[in-house]
Amino acid sequence: MAVQAYILVQTEVGKAAEVAREIAAIDGVIQAEDVTGPYDVIVRVEGPNMDELGTLVVASIQQVDGITRTLTCPVVRL
Repeated sequence: MAVQAYILVQTEVGKAAEVAREIAAIDGVIQAEDVTGPYDVIVRVEGPNMDELGTLVVASIQQVDGITRTLTCPVVRL
């Protein structure tokens, strides 16, 4: 079963829309939207397992220019 997570992203000032567009083009990203509040972009991702989801975050998403911090929140089914 695939795993999903929300990634809360903080960006440099004025970079939220650009970061959201770039993240949205990455394989495994379901949705990326710029928002207001303590985080600038919220991303929903999906991967075949937790290891590959972690690799997606570290190797692809965190490499986008303009990101200063991420917080990954895995979706749980209770």
